[in-house]
Amino acid sequence: MIAPPLEPTDLRDMLERDPEVQVQRHLEMPQRVGLMGLEGVSFPSVTVASMSREHADALRRQLPQVHIERDRLLTYTEVSAMPRRATRRQVVQPVGLDVTFTFLVTDPDGKPVPGATILVNGYLWPAQTVTGTDGRGTITMVGETPESIASVQVKPQSGFWSRIVDRPALKPDRDNLIVLKRLSDTLPGFPDQQLFGWGQQAMHVHRLPPTFRGAGVKIAVIDSGAALAHPDLAGQVVAGCDVSGRKAGGWKMDTVHHGSHCTGVITGADNGQGIVGFAVEAEVHACKIFPGGRLSDLIEALDYCLDKEIDVVNLSLGTKEFSPLVAAKIEELRNGGVACVAAAGNDGGPVNFPGSMPIVLTVAAIGKAGAFPDDSTHVDQIREPRTREGYFSAEFTCFGPEIDVCAPGVGIVSAIPPDAYAAWDGTSMAAPHVTGLAALVLAHHGDFVDGFRERNARRVDRLIQIIKSSCTPLNLGDPRRTGAGLPDAARALAPSLPGVAPHAADIQSMLDQLAGEMAWAGLLPTVPGQVPFQPPGIPMGAYGGLAQLNQEMYAAGLTAPHPYGWQ
Repeated sequence: MIAPPLEPTDLRDMLERDPEVQVQRHLEMPQRVGLMGLEGVSFPSVTVASMSREHADALRRQLPQVHIERDRLLTYTEVSAMPRRATRRQVVQPVGLDVTFTFLVTDPDGKPVPGATILVNGYLWPAQTVTGTDGRGTITMVGETPESIASVQVKPQSGFWSRIVDRPALKPDRDNLIVLKRLSDTLPGFPDQQLFGWGQQAMHVHRLPPTFRGAGVKIAVIDSGAALAHPDLAGQVVAGCDVSGRKAGGWKMDTVHHGSHCTGVITGADNGQGIVGFAVEAEVHACKIFPGGRLSDLIEALDYCLDKEIDVVNLSLGTKEFSPLVAAKIEELRNGGVACVAAAGNDGGPVNFPGSMPIVLTVAAIGKAGAFPDDSTHVDQIREPRTREGYFSAEFTCFGPEIDVCAPGVGIVSAIPPDAYAAWDGTSMAAPHVTGLAALVLAHHGDFVDGFRERNARRVDRLIQIIKSSCTPLNLGDPRRTGAGLPDAARALAPSLPGVAPHAADIQSMLDQLAGEMAWAGLLPTVPGQVPFQPPGIPMGAYGGLAQLNQEMYAAGLTAPHPYGWQ
Protein backbone atom coordinates (compact mmCIF):
# COMPACT_ATOMS: atom_id res chain seq x y z
CA MET A 1 0.00 0.00 0.00
CA ILE A 2 2.96 2.36 0.59
CA ALA A 3 4.97 1.34 -2.49
CA PRO A 4 4.30 2.86 -5.93
CA PRO A 5 2.53 0.53 -8.38
CA LEU A 6 4.73 -1.48 -10.74
CA GLU A 7 3.53 -2.36 -14.23
CA PRO A 8 3.97 -6.02 -15.28
CA THR A 9 6.05 -5.03 -18.32
CA ASP A 10 8.42 -2.98 -16.13
CA LEU A 11 8.85 -5.91 -13.75
CA ARG A 12 9.58 -8.29 -16.63
CA ASP A 13 12.16 -5.93 -18.12
CA MET A 14 13.84 -5.54 -14.75
CA LEU A 15 14.00 -9.31 -14.17
CA GLU A 16 15.28 -10.02 -17.68
CA ARG A 17 18.12 -7.49 -17.15
CA ASP A 18 19.00 -8.96 -13.76
CA PRO A 19 22.11 -11.21 -14.17
CA GLU A 20 21.09 -13.28 -11.12
CA VAL A 21 17.67 -14.15 -12.59
CA GLN A 22 16.76 -16.58 -15.35
CA VAL A 23 13.25 -15.87 -16.64
CA GLN A 24 11.42 -19.09 -17.58
CA ARG A 25 8.12 -17.76 -18.89
CA HIS A 26 5.36 -15.22 -18.36
CA LEU A 27 1.75 -16.14 -17.59
CA GLU A 28 -0.54 -13.68 -19.31
CA MET A 29 -3.70 -13.28 -17.23
CA PRO A 30 -6.72 -11.68 -18.93
CA GLN A 31 -8.15 -8.80 -16.92
CA ARG A 32 -11.44 -10.23 -15.67
CA VAL A 33 -12.62 -7.28 -13.61
CA GLY A 34 -14.40 -8.07 -10.37
CA LEU A 35 -13.76 -11.83 -10.16
CA MET A 36 -11.31 -11.45 -7.29
CA GLY A 37 -14.14 -10.08 -5.20
CA LEU A 38 -12.95 -6.46 -5.34
CA GLU A 39 -14.27 -3.99 -7.87
CA GLY A 40 -11.64 -3.26 -10.50
CA VAL A 41 -9.22 -5.96 -9.25
CA SER A 42 -8.31 -9.05 -11.29
CA PHE A 43 -5.67 -11.77 -11.00
CA PRO A 44 -2.14 -10.36 -11.50
CA SER A 45 0.32 -11.24 -14.22
CA VAL A 46 2.85 -13.88 -13.19
CA THR A 47 6.49 -14.33 -14.13
CA VAL A 48 8.21 -17.68 -13.52
CA ALA A 49 11.94 -17.30 -12.96
CA SER A 50 14.93 -19.06 -11.37
CA MET A 51 17.05 -17.35 -8.73
CA SER A 52 18.74 -18.05 -5.43
CA ARG A 53 16.78 -17.91 -2.19
CA GLU A 54 18.97 -14.99 -1.05
CA HIS A 55 18.25 -13.00 -4.19
CA ALA A 56 14.52 -13.65 -3.83
CA ASP A 57 14.68 -12.27 -0.29
CA ALA A 58 16.51 -9.20 -1.56
CA LEU A 59 13.85 -8.61 -4.23
CA ARG A 60 11.12 -8.87 -1.59
CA ARG A 61 12.75 -6.05 0.34
CA GLN A 62 13.36 -4.02 -2.79
CA LEU A 63 9.87 -4.55 -4.29
CA PRO A 64 7.27 -4.75 -1.50
CA GLN A 65 4.47 -4.35 -4.06
CA VAL A 66 5.49 -7.64 -5.76
CA HIS A 67 4.48 -11.04 -4.37
CA ILE A 68 7.29 -13.62 -4.62
CA GLU A 69 6.83 -17.29 -3.71
CA ARG A 70 8.58 -20.58 -4.43
CA ASP A 71 7.24 -22.52 -7.42
CA ARG A 72 6.88 -25.85 -5.60
CA LEU A 73 6.37 -29.27 -7.14
CA LEU A 74 2.92 -30.79 -6.90
CA THR A 75 2.32 -34.47 -6.13
CA TYR A 76 -0.34 -36.94 -7.15
CA THR A 77 -2.74 -38.10 -4.47
CA GLU A 78 -2.69 -41.76 -5.53
CA VAL A 79 -1.11 -44.31 -3.19
CA SER A 80 2.03 -45.99 -4.51
CA ALA A 81 3.61 -49.13 -3.10
CA MET A 82 5.10 -48.39 0.29
CA PRO A 83 6.39 -50.26 3.33
CA ARG A 84 3.56 -51.90 5.22
CA ARG A 85 2.71 -49.87 8.33
CA ALA A 86 5.90 -47.96 7.58
CA THR A 87 7.84 -46.72 10.59
CA ARG A 88 10.93 -44.57 10.88
CA ARG A 89 14.05 -46.78 10.85
CA GLN A 90 17.75 -46.13 11.36
CA VAL A 91 20.01 -47.02 8.45
CA VAL A 92 22.33 -49.85 9.49
CA GLN A 93 24.49 -51.77 7.01
CA PRO A 94 26.28 -54.75 8.64
CA VAL A 95 29.49 -55.54 6.75
CA GLY A 96 29.36 -58.75 4.72
CA LEU A 97 25.66 -59.49 5.31
CA ASP A 98 23.35 -59.34 2.29
CA VAL A 99 20.92 -61.59 0.45
CA THR A 100 19.54 -61.63 -3.12
CA PHE A 101 16.04 -62.76 -4.02
CA THR A 102 14.60 -63.47 -7.46
CA PHE A 103 10.83 -63.26 -7.89
CA LEU A 104 8.68 -64.72 -10.66
CA VAL A 105 5.28 -63.06 -11.03
CA THR A 106 2.70 -64.91 -13.14
CA ASP A 107 -1.01 -65.06 -13.84
CA PRO A 108 -3.08 -68.12 -12.75
CA ASP A 109 -2.14 -69.88 -16.02
CA GLY A 110 1.57 -69.50 -15.41
CA LYS A 111 2.13 -66.70 -17.93
CA PRO A 112 4.66 -64.05 -16.81
CA VAL A 113 3.39 -60.61 -15.74
CA PRO A 114 5.84 -57.91 -16.90
CA GLY A 115 6.02 -54.39 -15.47
CA ALA A 116 4.86 -55.34 -11.96
CA THR A 117 6.44 -53.43 -9.09
CA ILE A 118 7.79 -55.66 -6.29
CA LEU A 119 8.41 -54.11 -2.88
CA VAL A 120 10.22 -56.15 -0.23
CA ASN A 121 9.94 -54.88 3.35
CA GLY A 122 12.88 -55.98 5.43
CA TYR A 123 13.77 -55.44 9.06
CA LEU A 124 16.02 -52.48 8.23
CA TRP A 125 14.91 -50.91 4.96
CA PRO A 126 12.66 -51.66 1.97
CA ALA A 127 13.83 -52.37 -1.57
CA GLN A 128 11.97 -52.65 -4.86
CA THR A 129 12.29 -53.76 -8.46
CA VAL A 130 10.12 -54.12 -11.56
CA THR A 131 9.55 -57.40 -13.41
CA GLY A 132 10.91 -57.78 -16.92
CA THR A 133 9.28 -59.40 -19.93
CA ASP A 134 9.89 -62.82 -18.35
CA GLY A 135 8.00 -61.80 -15.19
CA ARG A 136 11.20 -61.88 -13.10
CA GLY A 137 12.68 -59.26 -10.82
CA THR A 138 15.78 -59.44 -8.61
CA ILE A 139 16.42 -57.57 -5.36
CA THR A 140 19.52 -57.47 -3.16
CA MET A 141 18.84 -56.65 0.49
CA VAL A 142 21.74 -55.37 2.62
CA GLY A 143 21.71 -56.39 6.26
CA GLU A 144 18.83 -58.87 5.83
CA THR A 145 18.25 -62.61 5.93
CA PRO A 146 15.34 -64.63 4.50
CA GLU A 147 13.86 -64.82 7.99
CA SER A 148 13.94 -61.02 8.53
CA ILE A 149 11.70 -60.19 5.53
CA ALA A 150 8.38 -58.91 6.89
CA SER A 151 6.35 -58.81 3.69
CA VAL A 152 6.38 -58.71 -0.10
CA GLN A 153 4.02 -56.46 -2.04
CA VAL A 154 3.36 -56.77 -5.76
CA LYS A 155 1.57 -54.01 -7.67
CA PRO A 156 0.83 -54.93 -11.32
CA GLN A 157 0.49 -52.32 -14.05
CA SER A 158 -2.98 -53.44 -15.05
CA GLY A 159 -5.40 -56.34 -15.36
CA PHE A 160 -4.68 -57.91 -11.95
CA TRP A 161 -5.27 -57.31 -8.28
CA SER A 162 -2.24 -56.39 -6.20
CA ARG A 163 -0.87 -59.00 -3.80
CA ILE A 164 0.68 -58.90 -0.35
CA VAL A 165 2.44 -61.84 1.30
CA ASP A 166 3.21 -61.53 5.01
CA ARG A 167 6.22 -63.33 6.47
CA PRO A 168 7.06 -65.04 3.17
CA ALA A 169 9.28 -68.13 3.19
CA LEU A 170 11.73 -66.72 0.64
CA LYS A 171 14.56 -68.76 -0.88
CA PRO A 172 17.67 -67.00 -2.22
CA ASP A 173 18.67 -69.87 -4.53
CA ARG A 174 15.53 -70.15 -6.70
CA ASP A 175 12.57 -68.25 -8.13
CA ASN A 176 10.08 -67.12 -5.50
CA LEU A 177 6.73 -67.55 -7.26
CA ILE A 178 3.92 -65.04 -6.75
CA VAL A 179 0.65 -65.67 -8.60
CA LEU A 180 -1.69 -62.71 -9.16
CA LYS A 181 -5.46 -62.84 -9.43
CA ARG A 182 -7.09 -61.31 -12.48
CA LEU A 183 -9.57 -58.50 -11.91
CA SER A 184 -12.13 -60.74 -13.58
CA ASP A 185 -11.64 -63.36 -10.86
CA THR A 186 -13.49 -61.02 -8.49
CA LEU A 187 -15.46 -59.07 -11.10
CA PRO A 188 -17.10 -61.77 -13.26
CA GLY A 189 -17.09 -61.03 -16.98
CA PHE A 190 -14.95 -57.89 -16.66
CA PRO A 191 -13.93 -56.11 -18.84
CA ASP A 192 -16.13 -57.63 -21.56
CA GLN A 193 -19.08 -57.00 -19.25
CA GLN A 194 -19.42 -53.40 -18.10
CA LEU A 195 -18.55 -52.70 -14.47
CA PHE A 196 -20.54 -50.39 -12.22
CA GLY A 197 -18.01 -49.66 -9.49
CA TRP A 198 -18.57 -50.36 -5.81
CA GLY A 199 -18.05 -46.66 -5.18
CA GLN A 200 -20.88 -45.66 -7.47
CA GLN A 201 -23.15 -48.17 -5.81
CA ALA A 202 -22.15 -46.90 -2.36
CA MET A 203 -23.15 -43.40 -3.50
CA HIS A 204 -26.43 -44.76 -4.95
CA VAL A 205 -25.80 -43.57 -8.49
CA HIS A 206 -27.62 -46.71 -9.70
CA ARG A 207 -30.85 -45.32 -8.21
CA LEU A 208 -30.88 -42.35 -10.58
CA PRO A 209 -32.94 -42.34 -13.79
CA PRO A 210 -30.94 -43.37 -16.88
CA THR A 211 -31.51 -39.89 -18.31
CA PHE A 212 -29.32 -38.31 -15.59
CA ARG A 213 -26.03 -38.28 -17.50
CA GLY A 214 -24.55 -34.81 -16.92
CA ALA A 215 -25.27 -33.30 -20.34
CA GLY A 216 -24.54 -29.57 -20.55
CA VAL A 217 -21.97 -29.47 -17.75
CA LYS A 218 -18.27 -28.79 -18.32
CA ILE A 219 -15.70 -30.70 -16.25
CA ALA A 220 -11.93 -30.18 -16.19
CA VAL A 221 -9.46 -32.75 -14.87
CA ILE A 222 -6.14 -31.08 -14.03
CA ASP A 223 -3.76 -34.01 -14.06
CA SER A 224 -1.51 -35.97 -16.44
CA GLY A 225 -3.75 -35.89 -19.50
CA ALA A 226 -6.14 -38.56 -20.76
CA ALA A 227 -5.44 -41.48 -23.08
CA LEU A 228 -8.04 -40.86 -25.76
CA ALA A 229 -7.14 -44.14 -27.50
CA HIS A 230 -8.71 -46.03 -24.58
CA PRO A 231 -12.17 -47.38 -25.51
CA ASP A 232 -13.68 -45.93 -22.31
CA LEU A 233 -12.20 -42.46 -22.90
CA ALA A 234 -12.48 -42.16 -26.68
CA GLY A 235 -14.98 -39.42 -27.47
CA GLN A 236 -15.44 -38.61 -23.77
CA VAL A 237 -12.72 -35.94 -23.49
CA VAL A 238 -13.29 -33.25 -26.09
CA ALA A 239 -10.64 -30.59 -25.41
CA GLY A 240 -7.75 -29.65 -23.19
CA CYS A 241 -4.37 -28.00 -22.78
CA ASP A 242 -0.83 -29.29 -22.34
CA VAL A 243 0.95 -27.11 -19.80
CA SER A 244 3.53 -29.84 -19.13
CA GLY A 245 4.96 -30.48 -22.58
CA ARG A 246 3.37 -27.54 -24.45
CA LYS A 247 2.59 -29.75 -27.42
CA ALA A 248 -0.48 -29.44 -29.58
CA GLY A 249 -2.74 -32.29 -28.58
CA GLY A 250 -0.36 -33.34 -25.81
CA TRP A 251 -3.31 -33.59 -23.42
CA LYS A 252 -4.52 -36.61 -25.42
CA MET A 253 -1.59 -38.70 -24.15
CA ASP A 254 -1.01 -39.90 -20.59
CA THR A 255 2.38 -41.41 -19.78
CA VAL A 256 1.70 -41.30 -16.03
CA HIS A 257 -1.74 -43.06 -16.25
CA HIS A 258 -3.04 -41.06 -13.26
CA GLY A 259 -5.19 -38.62 -15.23
CA SER A 260 -6.79 -41.39 -17.28
CA HIS A 261 -7.75 -43.31 -14.13
CA CYS A 262 -9.38 -40.22 -12.59
CA THR A 263 -11.15 -39.31 -15.83
CA GLY A 264 -12.54 -42.83 -16.20
CA VAL A 265 -14.26 -42.58 -12.82
CA ILE A 266 -15.85 -39.29 -13.84
CA THR A 267 -16.93 -39.98 -17.39
CA GLY A 268 -16.05 -43.53 -18.55
CA ALA A 269 -18.12 -44.32 -21.67
CA ASP A 270 -21.40 -46.19 -21.38
CA ASN A 271 -20.43 -48.61 -24.16
CA GLY A 272 -21.31 -51.97 -22.60
CA GLN A 273 -17.75 -52.88 -21.63
CA GLY A 274 -15.04 -51.83 -19.21
CA ILE A 275 -16.11 -49.20 -16.68
CA VAL A 276 -18.80 -46.53 -16.78
CA GLY A 277 -18.49 -43.09 -15.21
CA PHE A 278 -20.85 -40.77 -13.35
CA ALA A 279 -21.40 -38.12 -16.02
CA VAL A 280 -21.06 -39.86 -19.36
CA GLU A 281 -22.52 -36.97 -21.37
CA ALA A 282 -20.65 -34.09 -19.72
CA GLU A 283 -18.15 -32.02 -21.70
CA VAL A 284 -14.77 -33.03 -20.27
CA HIS A 285 -11.49 -31.13 -20.65
CA ALA A 286 -8.05 -32.59 -19.80
CA CYS A 287 -5.55 -30.06 -18.46
CA LYS A 288 -2.14 -31.73 -18.48
CA ILE A 289 0.40 -30.49 -15.90
CA PHE A 290 2.09 -33.80 -14.99
CA PRO A 291 4.74 -35.10 -15.06
CA GLY A 292 6.66 -32.32 -13.33
CA GLY A 293 3.69 -30.15 -12.42
CA ARG A 294 4.41 -27.04 -10.34
CA LEU A 295 2.29 -24.36 -8.73
CA SER A 296 2.76 -22.07 -11.74
CA ASP A 297 1.47 -24.84 -14.02
CA LEU A 298 -1.57 -25.24 -11.80
CA ILE A 299 -2.27 -21.51 -12.01
CA GLU A 300 -2.09 -21.66 -15.81
CA ALA A 301 -4.42 -24.67 -15.94
CA LEU A 302 -6.89 -23.01 -13.57
CA ASP A 303 -6.90 -19.92 -15.77
CA TYR A 304 -7.77 -22.17 -18.73
CA CYS A 305 -10.76 -23.43 -16.72
CA LEU A 306 -11.91 -19.88 -16.09
CA ASP A 307 -11.51 -18.95 -19.73
CA LYS A 308 -13.47 -22.02 -20.93
CA GLU A 309 -16.25 -21.47 -18.33
CA ILE A 310 -15.70 -24.88 -16.76
CA ASP A 311 -18.29 -25.82 -14.12
CA VAL A 312 -16.35 -28.32 -11.95
CA VAL A 313 -12.58 -28.85 -11.66
CA ASN A 314 -11.09 -32.11 -10.33
CA LEU A 315 -7.85 -31.56 -8.38
CA SER A 316 -6.37 -34.97 -7.49
CA LEU A 317 -3.10 -33.31 -6.53
CA GLY A 318 -1.58 -31.34 -3.70
CA THR A 319 1.38 -30.00 -1.77
CA LYS A 320 2.20 -29.54 1.90
CA GLU A 321 2.86 -25.82 1.48
CA PHE A 322 0.26 -23.07 1.14
CA SER A 323 0.43 -20.92 -2.00
CA PRO A 324 -1.12 -17.43 -1.82
CA LEU A 325 -1.09 -17.16 -5.61
CA VAL A 326 -2.89 -20.45 -6.18
CA ALA A 327 -5.34 -19.57 -3.41
CA ALA A 328 -6.09 -16.25 -5.11
CA LYS A 329 -6.65 -18.02 -8.43
CA ILE A 330 -9.04 -20.54 -6.85
CA GLU A 331 -10.91 -17.64 -5.23
CA GLU A 332 -11.16 -16.08 -8.69
CA LEU A 333 -12.62 -19.32 -10.05
CA ARG A 334 -15.20 -19.45 -7.24
CA ASN A 335 -16.28 -15.89 -7.98
CA GLY A 336 -16.62 -16.94 -11.61
CA GLY A 337 -18.90 -19.85 -10.73
CA VAL A 338 -16.27 -22.61 -11.04
CA ALA A 339 -16.31 -25.24 -8.27
CA CYS A 340 -13.09 -27.04 -7.28
CA VAL A 341 -13.11 -30.58 -5.84
CA ALA A 342 -9.80 -31.41 -4.17
CA ALA A 343 -8.24 -34.61 -2.85
CA ALA A 344 -7.21 -34.45 0.81
CA GLY A 345 -3.82 -36.16 0.38
CA ASN A 346 -2.36 -39.57 1.16
CA ASP A 347 0.31 -39.26 3.83
CA GLY A 348 -2.04 -39.78 6.78
CA GLY A 349 -1.31 -36.30 8.12
CA PRO A 350 -2.89 -32.86 7.81
CA VAL A 351 -4.90 -32.05 4.70
CA ASN A 352 -2.79 -30.98 1.72
CA PHE A 353 -3.15 -27.67 -0.12
CA PRO A 354 -5.36 -26.73 -1.96
CA GLY A 355 -7.68 -29.12 -0.10
CA SER A 356 -6.97 -27.09 3.04
CA MET A 357 -8.84 -24.10 1.56
CA PRO A 358 -12.36 -23.60 2.95
CA ILE A 359 -13.80 -22.65 -0.47
CA VAL A 360 -13.01 -25.98 -2.17
CA LEU A 361 -14.86 -29.25 -1.64
CA THR A 362 -12.26 -31.46 0.04
CA VAL A 363 -12.56 -35.26 -0.15
CA ALA A 364 -11.10 -37.93 2.13
CA ALA A 365 -10.95 -41.62 1.16
CA ILE A 366 -12.89 -44.58 2.52
CA GLY A 367 -12.93 -48.23 1.51
CA LYS A 368 -15.30 -51.15 1.79
CA ALA A 369 -14.32 -54.59 3.05
CA GLY A 370 -15.16 -57.27 0.49
CA ALA A 371 -14.66 -54.97 -2.50
CA PHE A 372 -11.20 -56.50 -3.12
CA PRO A 373 -9.41 -59.81 -2.42
CA ASP A 374 -8.28 -60.54 1.13
CA ASP A 375 -4.67 -61.06 0.03
CA SER A 376 -4.40 -57.80 -1.94
CA THR A 377 -2.46 -54.75 -0.75
CA HIS A 378 -5.79 -52.91 -0.44
CA VAL A 379 -6.38 -54.84 2.79
CA ASP A 380 -3.43 -52.97 4.27
CA GLN A 381 -5.48 -49.75 4.08
CA ILE A 382 -8.23 -50.97 6.44
CA ARG A 383 -8.44 -48.84 9.56
CA GLU A 384 -10.79 -49.87 12.33
CA PRO A 385 -13.59 -49.37 13.15
CA ARG A 386 -15.86 -50.40 10.29
CA THR A 387 -19.55 -49.78 9.77
CA ARG A 388 -22.06 -52.61 9.48
CA GLU A 389 -21.81 -52.26 5.71
CA GLY A 390 -18.03 -52.73 5.87
CA TYR A 391 -17.00 -49.11 5.25
CA PHE A 392 -13.70 -48.00 6.80
CA SER A 393 -11.49 -44.94 6.74
CA ALA A 394 -8.38 -45.55 4.64
CA GLU A 395 -5.11 -45.65 6.57
CA PHE A 396 -3.43 -43.32 4.07
CA THR A 397 -6.05 -40.56 3.92
CA CYS A 398 -5.17 -37.12 5.22
CA PHE A 399 -7.64 -35.79 7.75
CA GLY A 400 -8.60 -32.69 9.68
CA PRO A 401 -11.38 -30.13 10.13
CA GLU A 402 -11.00 -29.16 6.45
CA ILE A 403 -12.51 -32.47 5.26
CA ASP A 404 -15.95 -31.81 3.75
CA VAL A 405 -16.96 -35.32 2.68
CA CYS A 406 -15.51 -38.79 2.21
CA ALA A 407 -15.79 -40.97 -0.89
CA PRO A 408 -14.64 -44.37 -2.19
CA GLY A 409 -10.87 -44.44 -2.65
CA VAL A 410 -9.66 -48.02 -2.02
CA GLY A 411 -9.62 -50.71 -4.72
CA ILE A 412 -11.09 -48.40 -7.37
CA VAL A 413 -11.05 -49.95 -10.84
CA SER A 414 -10.70 -47.54 -13.75
CA ALA A 415 -9.08 -47.00 -17.15
CA ILE A 416 -5.34 -46.69 -17.81
CA PRO A 417 -3.43 -46.52 -21.10
CA PRO A 418 -3.40 -47.91 -23.63
CA ASP A 419 -6.59 -49.96 -23.27
CA ALA A 420 -6.29 -51.57 -19.83
CA TYR A 421 -7.74 -51.32 -16.31
CA ALA A 422 -6.19 -51.10 -12.85
CA ALA A 423 -7.36 -51.05 -9.22
CA TRP A 424 -5.80 -48.12 -7.35
CA ASP A 425 -5.99 -46.52 -3.93
CA GLY A 426 -5.89 -42.84 -3.04
CA THR A 427 -7.79 -39.68 -2.32
CA SER A 428 -7.03 -39.13 -6.02
CA MET A 429 -9.61 -41.84 -6.67
CA ALA A 430 -12.08 -40.46 -4.10
CA ALA A 431 -12.19 -36.90 -5.49
CA PRO A 432 -13.43 -37.95 -8.99
CA HIS A 433 -16.42 -39.69 -7.39
CA VAL A 434 -17.49 -36.36 -5.92
CA THR A 435 -16.60 -34.44 -9.09
CA GLY A 436 -18.86 -36.76 -11.08
CA LEU A 437 -21.70 -36.29 -8.61
CA ALA A 438 -21.23 -32.51 -8.70
CA ALA A 439 -21.65 -32.59 -12.48
CA LEU A 440 -24.91 -34.55 -12.15
CA VAL A 441 -26.24 -32.08 -9.57
CA LEU A 442 -25.39 -29.08 -11.76
CA ALA A 443 -26.98 -30.73 -14.79
CA HIS A 444 -30.19 -32.02 -13.19
CA HIS A 445 -30.94 -30.25 -9.91
CA GLY A 446 -33.67 -27.62 -10.30
CA ASP A 447 -31.76 -25.00 -8.33
CA PHE A 448 -29.27 -24.56 -11.16
CA VAL A 449 -31.96 -24.03 -13.75
CA ASP A 450 -33.42 -21.01 -11.94
CA GLY A 451 -32.14 -19.46 -8.71
CA PHE A 452 -28.45 -20.42 -8.96
CA ARG A 453 -27.93 -20.36 -12.70
CA GLU A 454 -25.73 -17.25 -12.70
CA ARG A 455 -22.00 -17.99 -12.59
CA ASN A 456 -20.89 -16.61 -9.24
CA ALA A 457 -19.78 -17.67 -5.77
CA ARG A 458 -23.38 -18.30 -4.66
CA ARG A 459 -23.65 -21.00 -7.31
CA VAL A 460 -20.52 -22.77 -6.07
CA ASP A 461 -21.53 -22.51 -2.43
CA ARG A 462 -25.00 -23.90 -3.18
CA LEU A 463 -23.49 -26.87 -5.04
CA ILE A 464 -21.24 -27.70 -2.10
CA GLN A 465 -24.16 -27.30 0.31
CA ILE A 466 -26.32 -29.75 -1.66
CA ILE A 467 -23.58 -32.37 -1.78
CA LYS A 468 -22.74 -32.07 1.91
CA SER A 469 -26.39 -32.13 2.96
CA SER A 470 -26.90 -35.34 0.96
CA CYS A 471 -24.31 -37.22 3.00
CA THR A 472 -24.89 -40.22 5.23
CA PRO A 473 -22.72 -39.76 8.35
CA LEU A 474 -20.21 -42.55 8.95
CA ASN A 475 -19.05 -43.31 12.48
CA LEU A 476 -15.44 -44.32 11.78
CA GLY A 477 -13.89 -43.20 15.03
CA ASP A 478 -12.96 -39.65 14.05
CA PRO A 479 -15.29 -37.17 12.29
CA ARG A 480 -12.21 -35.37 10.92
CA ARG A 481 -11.66 -38.37 8.63
CA THR A 482 -15.15 -38.34 7.09
CA GLY A 483 -16.54 -34.78 7.27
CA ALA A 484 -20.27 -34.71 6.61
CA GLY A 485 -20.06 -38.33 5.45
CA LEU A 486 -20.61 -40.27 2.22
CA PRO A 487 -22.53 -38.32 -0.47
CA ASP A 488 -25.75 -39.90 -1.74
CA ALA A 489 -26.62 -39.19 -5.37
CA ALA A 490 -30.29 -40.15 -5.01
CA ARG A 491 -30.62 -37.90 -1.99
CA ALA A 492 -28.81 -34.98 -3.61
CA LEU A 493 -31.08 -35.15 -6.66
CA ALA A 494 -34.29 -36.17 -4.85
CA PRO A 495 -36.09 -32.88 -5.69
CA SER A 496 -35.56 -33.66 -9.38
CA LEU A 497 -36.61 -37.31 -9.28
CA PRO A 498 -40.08 -38.20 -10.60
CA GLY A 499 -42.60 -39.25 -7.95
CA VAL A 500 -40.57 -37.98 -4.99
CA ALA A 501 -42.31 -35.91 -2.34
CA PRO A 502 -41.21 -32.24 -2.15
CA HIS A 503 -38.48 -31.45 0.38
CA ALA A 504 -37.84 -35.17 0.98
CA ALA A 505 -34.11 -34.60 0.58
CA ASP A 506 -34.12 -31.81 3.17
CA ILE A 507 -36.10 -33.98 5.60
CA GLN A 508 -33.71 -36.86 5.01
CA SER A 509 -30.65 -34.69 5.53
CA MET A 510 -31.92 -33.25 8.81
CA LEU A 511 -32.86 -36.67 10.18
CA ASP A 512 -29.55 -38.25 9.22
CA GLN A 513 -27.67 -35.28 10.63
CA LEU A 514 -29.58 -35.64 13.90
CA ALA A 515 -28.80 -39.35 14.07
CA GLY A 516 -25.15 -38.70 13.23
CA GLU A 517 -24.75 -36.08 15.94
CA MET A 518 -26.44 -38.38 18.47
CA ALA A 519 -24.02 -41.14 17.46
CA TRP A 520 -21.01 -38.88 18.04
CA ALA A 521 -22.48 -37.94 21.43
CA GLY A 522 -22.76 -41.61 22.37
CA LEU A 523 -26.55 -41.59 22.38
CA LEU A 524 -26.73 -43.96 19.39
CA PRO A 525 -24.29 -46.87 18.97
CA THR A 526 -24.38 -46.81 15.18
CA VAL A 527 -25.14 -44.51 12.27
CA PRO A 528 -28.16 -44.87 9.92
CA GLY A 529 -28.28 -48.20 8.15
CA GLN A 530 -30.80 -50.11 6.09
CA VAL A 531 -34.43 -49.20 6.65
CA PRO A 532 -36.93 -52.12 6.61
CA PHE A 533 -39.88 -49.90 5.77
CA GLN A 534 -39.96 -47.48 2.81
CA PRO A 535 -42.73 -44.85 2.90
CA PRO A 536 -44.38 -44.33 -0.51
CA GLY A 537 -43.11 -41.43 -2.59
CA ILE A 538 -39.84 -41.06 -0.64
CA PRO A 539 -36.43 -42.13 -1.98
CA MET A 540 -34.75 -45.17 -0.44
CA GLY A 541 -33.27 -44.32 2.94
CA ALA A 542 -35.01 -40.94 3.22
CA TYR A 543 -36.13 -41.66 6.76
CA GLY A 544 -32.87 -43.44 7.68
CA GLY A 545 -32.14 -41.14 10.62
CA LEU A 546 -35.65 -41.33 12.06
CA ALA A 547 -35.85 -45.09 11.56
CA GLN A 548 -32.51 -45.59 13.31
CA LEU A 549 -33.60 -43.39 16.21
CA ASN A 550 -36.90 -45.24 16.43
CA GLN A 551 -35.18 -48.63 16.40
CA GLU A 552 -32.88 -47.70 19.27
CA MET A 553 -35.70 -46.18 21.36
CA TYR A 554 -37.92 -49.21 20.72
CA ALA A 555 -35.11 -51.58 21.72
CA ALA A 556 -34.67 -49.62 24.95
CA GLY A 557 -38.40 -49.89 25.72
CA LEU A 558 -38.97 -46.16 25.33
CA THR A 559 -41.48 -46.37 22.45
CA ALA A 560 -44.26 -48.64 21.27
CA PRO A 561 -44.10 -50.42 17.89
CA HIS A 562 -44.55 -47.98 15.03
CA PRO A 563 -47.86 -48.37 13.16
CA TYR A 564 -45.97 -48.71 9.85
CA GLY A 565 -43.62 -51.35 11.14
CA TRP A 566 -40.45 -49.42 12.00
CA GLN A 567 -38.86 -51.63 14.65
